[in-house]
Amino acid sequence: MSDLQVKKIINVSTGRNMGNIIDFDIRENGTIEGLIIEQNKNIFSLNRESDTRIYWDDITKIGEDVILVKRD
Repeated sequence: MSDLQVKKIINVSTGRNMGNIIDFDIRENGTIEGLIIEQNKNIFSLNRESDTRIYWDDITKIGEDVILVKRD
């Protein structure tokens, strides 16, 4: 999981960097259901409302430096 946290999350529809992985959504059986992305990095903000959930099924490719995600 730590290998995934250093990768950039790129939306293939827009080409934009979506943010950084800050947490994982893990099922009871231990499989990863999704990623929690922090969109706006601000060390003074404790507001988690801007965080985004990326479902594992939305991931199209995990590369060496990036994770490509298909979202509208």
